[in-house]
Amino acid sequence: MRRTHVLIIEDEKLIRWSLIQRFHEEGYVTSEAETGRQGLAKMDDTVYDLVMLDYKLPDTTGLQVLRQIRQIDKDVVVIMMTAYSNIEDAVEAMRLGAYDYVAKPFRIDELMMTVEKGLEATRLKRQVRDFRRQIQEKFGTDRIIGQCRPMQELMQTVHDVAAGGSSTVFLRGASGTGKDLVAKVIHYNSERADRPFMNITCTALAENLLESELFGHEKGAFTDAKSQKKGLLELADGGTVFLDEVGDMPPGLQAKLLRFLEERAFRRVGGVHDIEVDVRVIAATNRDTEKEVQEGRFREDLFYRLNIIPIMLPPLCERGDDIELLANHFLARFAQEFRKDVAGLTPAAWQRLKGYTWPGNVRELRNAVERAVLLGKDSSLDGGDFVLGMSEQQEVRGIQNLHLPAGGVDLQEVEEQLVRQALQRADNNQSKAARLLRISRDQLRYRMEKFNLLKS
Repeated sequence: MRRTHVLIIEDEKLIRWSLIQRFHEEGYVTSEAETGRQGLAKMDDTVYDLVMLDYKLPDTTGLQVLRQIRQIDKDVVVIMMTAYSNIEDAVEAMRLGAYDYVAKPFRIDELMMTVEKGLEATRLKRQVRDFRRQIQEKFGTDRIIGQCRPMQELMQTVHDVAAGGSSTVFLRGASGTGKDLVAKVIHYNSERADRPFMNITCTALAENLLESELFGHEKGAFTDAKSQKKGLLELADGGTVFLDEVGDMPPGLQAKLLRFLEERAFRRVGGVHDIEVDVRVIAATNRDTEKEVQEGRFREDLFYRLNIIPIMLPPLCERGDDIELLANHFLARFAQEFRKDVAGLTPAAWQRLKGYTWPGNVRELRNAVERAVLLGKDSSLDGGDFVLGMSEQQEVRGIQNLHLPAGGVDLQEVEEQLVRQALQRADNNQSKAARLLRISRDQLRYRMEKFNLLKS
């Protein structure tokens, strides 16, 4: 664990010495400087958690040094020390970002209490900063992978929308195309990134519960409302609300959502006062919304209110070579996660992936690669390592759910049949057959010899 680093910028040797002794007792790593220039030079080489800064220095003032410190490190705790305190200097120091302003001579124990509080504050700030950086890395615009023309156009739109204001965004596309990822990329690359991202699936709750989740409720609004509750729209103030599967929203809630989008105000369930919030709404659906409008299941006025910035996500089967890009991305990700040494895919595996229609889109591809990496035995994944489509998944589940007949079975006969089927499916390629059975090639040859399946 990194020790706390402290820089003392003070021209009086005795004060520097006394501070260093106490900081060493607390286990801190200390550096010292007699002038502002020396102190700033040390900050170029080391990241400090705390700076003890004298107001009056031989070459400059502490306030001038503080201004430059803030340009180097916005988070470091700076405690000003002075024997010439006045209100104006203290106010200016705090305005420039000093944590506190102490007068000499000070009591060392009281000073250390201030130091501890300041260090805790900077630790929290740096944790928040690190968390934000991780979020930015996780949901950066480069997380949307694709080189086909529709994806390039989509990424440009996402970039423009994220850099823009608070216009409502309507994401449309089949299940598994990545609408939730696009919503998060828009939020975390916008000026709202420091505010909440709240999401709700509109099919996950009954209508009355969904209304309460969105808009909140007042105490006593219904039987179980024992206290006031803020809804997602209120909690997300300043941020983003993601309404997934909005095409399935009940008609009664559609009207209330429309009012909110038009007025940016709502009432809690059981409430009598309007609540105004500043949120961006990103809605998503996998339905044909125009058809839903024509058949009366979705309000036309709500559709037009949501459809201010429409973004259509193409199905994976229309993205050409993006399948290879995505498969390699997931391969590297899961190989690292599962600590597996997987070099790549065989030509037969690539042929199989590219020839499949991917009805589950990117989500299905990700799941297929994850399973293949986890269960694959060789350094290169082959076609047999991938389970594609419902029929193959049902075959796998069928084997897992085999039931022993009441009269029993001949285990040797079952084993022989499985070996024969694996060889047949692999066109007698022993390596492929072994992978289908999740055994080594030597183990397969042993069974082939046992069942007289080796060709002379």
